[in-house]
Amino acid sequence: MDELYYMPATELAAVIAARRVSAREATDAALARIEVTEPTLNAFVTVCAERARDEADAVDARLAKGETVGPLAGVPLSVKDLVNTEGVRTTFGSAVFEHNVPAKDAVAVARLRAAGAVLVGKTATPEFGHKPITYTPLFGWTANPWDTSRSPGGSSGGAAAAVAAGGGPLGLGTDGGGSIRIPAACCGIVGMKASLGLVPHDQTPDVFNNLAYFGPMTRTVDDAALMLSVMAGADPSDPHSLRLPGFAPPARRDDLKGLKLAWAPRLGNEVVAEDVLAASQAAVAALADAGAEVELLDEPFENAEPMWRVMTFAAWAARFGAHAETFVNRMDPTLVESMEKGRGFGAVELQQAMGFRSVLYKRFAGWFERYDGLVTPTLSRTAVDQRQELFGPFEIDGQRVESLRADWYPYTHPFNLTGHPAITIPNGFGGDGLPLALQLVGPWDSDGLLLQIAGLLERARPWAERRPPL
Repeated sequence: MDELYYMPATELAAVIAARRVSAREATDAALARIEVTEPTLNAFVTVCAERARDEADAVDARLAKGETVGPLAGVPLSVKDLVNTEGVRTTFGSAVFEHNVPAKDAVAVARLRAAGAVLVGKTATPEFGHKPITYTPLFGWTANPWDTSRSPGGSSGGAAAAVAAGGGPLGLGTDGGGSIRIPAACCGIVGMKASLGLVPHDQTPDVFNNLAYFGPMTRTVDDAALMLSVMAGADPSDPHSLRLPGFAPPARRDDLKGLKLAWAPRLGNEVVAEDVLAASQAAVAALADAGAEVELLDEPFENAEPMWRVMTFAAWAARFGAHAETFVNRMDPTLVESMEKGRGFGAVELQQAMGFRSVLYKRFAGWFERYDGLVTPTLSRTAVDQRQELFGPFEIDGQRVESLRADWYPYTHPFNLTGHPAITIPNGFGGDGLPLALQLVGPWDSDGLLLQIAGLLERARPWAERRPPL
């Protein structure tokens, strides 16, 4: 069981296909791990054990008959509770949809299941994914497996905690401002927001101005690449996807010769923890050792969070505000406050924010004419306290900082606005023993290159054998 808890999906799929391990055994292992860790983590809101075992048995039956199976056949999968799953409750972390059972899978889920992945459950999210701390009045607090007094981040905090703790090697998350990359960084796993449209998003109400992405959350880079390859490809529900035929896991690179990378220690923020900077510098040195030319990028940069806030808070007010009159006493007060702020923005402010988005895109386009990729920290410090207030101050190296969104993850918002691919990978441990992370960003449709760079760093600075002390 111990071996199965932490076996990468690429290996697990291979041993299941070779019938050295059954899909039922892999599923039972994931379910057993979930049962043991749930009282501590509260990472899942729904566990569909009976259905998962039936799906695993069906995989084993096909293999016994010699039938061809998909590349994820028998591999346990968890899906964030913001993503539709046919026949499995999807609440969006809200009392508004407490009993909602979708009739159809989201496109990304349907593709993962068609590839043979076995859905073991739905993972926790703050209400409607509105904050980087995973808590909702409906299900309570989720803990970080490395230190249960800390947050796993959010809004895909349940997915990150589950994958890090061995509750299945594959987690499907969503990212509207860093919601895959923040918790992946907090929990020491890989998380990727692909290029806009590479993974179709069929649940967003505004398909043309979408800021949110479905993406993989895994313990290894190869697993993220495999998962991405299954989900990618055009679908008529998402116009951005129509320009992209699909994606295949890239070949490994032995070196980075010929690449020019920019190292940006800040993106509109002033305070970064010393251990974050030290670990990031060490990773930058490893990139240079692999043959890349790395140049410090120290240009003035406007923090993107204020404009992201206008667009996002206004969207929440439009989407969820109608439910507030009936459910306000059962809603997270921080969601209510965010929607109130969203109602306060005018049409001119919204247009200004959308204009800023275009200016920001052109700024990065200029950078990517000079560089093949951008390297940043993912977060300005390790995981915050589990019950950190969304609108309250926090500390970085003992210094009081006022804005959690603008100062903890200024590195993530910009790329939701501009559509560029971004991946976070583990990058050692901080002075408090918690995971640190590095973010790699590239031009549109450079997802394969980012995975190659991430994979090279993974081999040069291994992390997957480190496991939370649960």
